[in-house]
Amino acid sequence: VSTQSTGSNSYPFCQTHIVPAHKMPKQILTSRVVKIPDGVTVTAKARTVHVFGPRGKLVKDFGTIQVDIQVRGKNVVVERWWGKRKQVATVRTVASHINNMITGVTKGYRFKMRFVYAHFPINAAISDKKDSIEIRNFLGEKVVRRVTMLPGVTVERSEKVKDEIILEGNDLNNVSQSAANIHMSTLVKRKDIRKFLDGIYVSEKGPITD
Repeated sequence: VSTQSTGSNSYPFCQTHIVPAHKMPKQILTSRVVKIPDGVTVTAKARTVHVFGPRGKLVKDFGTIQVDIQVRGKNVVVERWWGKRKQVATVRTVASHINNMITGVTKGYRFKMRFVYAHFPINAAISDKKDSIEIRNFLGEKVVRRVTMLPGVTVERSEKVKDEIILEGNDLNNVSQSAANIHMSTLVKRKDIRKFLDGIYVSEKGPITD
């Protein structure tokens, strides 16, 4: 589309060319490289990535994302040919997921959550297998809230800090979603959340360092 401006304050015979969004040039090749540390094995086939490490094994399927995933020596290469802007953005997303998987099988992830209450103390009972938690006396309610951890995630009480629980696991998605499920189970309903701050909140998160 071209327009010719003839205003008194504009340059005569100046043409402005507007390129439609569907005709924007594509990037020929976009790639990301993820390094494989010692003691970790990564295999990729049909966009399914398997990561083996000291803490176990993780598998993730990227079949819905149109990228090339290849293992070349000690590197995992994620490529996208002739991609548009949103398609190019998926390259870094996949590379970040693979990097998180490598961190999970080498260090693992730990989320710490604190009980916050003003009057009614929150009571929590953890199962013997450390795969579920029951929350009682939230805002004085009689209802028992039971949250089951996602596969590969364990929950336990902190031995050093009062009213704190610790979630650990290899899969960052499962650990973070389990923490979110616990937080969502204690949301305050039909009250002013500026006044009623009771709940269970994430206080610290990241790879296991000790």
